[in-house]
Amino acid sequence: MPRGSQRMLESMTVNLTPHGQELLEAALARGIGRSPEEVVERALEAAIGAANTPSEEERERRRQAVAAMLAFREEYHLTLGPGERIHDLVHEGHKY
Repeated sequence: MPRGSQRMLESMTVNLTPHGQELLEAALARGIGRSPEEVVERALEAAIGAANTPSEEERERRRQAVAAMLAFREEYHLTLGPGERIHDLVHEGHKY
């Protein structure tokens, strides 16, 4: 279904390979879900979460950016005003 589509699927039939069926049965046996549908939903949620997780390269780029900002702060002796915290400022942008 195209991204952004407003139509909701009420049900869907999925055919599993023998290996997929083994994985589903193993997940049910381990208590990962109470039904095949729940196991599939959890697997899809995990797959989406993994796709949204930054790569190691991206995490390293972010670490370097933070280190550069901290070095800049130290070099120019920058401080925040009384009662201000970096943590608060970071989250301030998330409000909008």
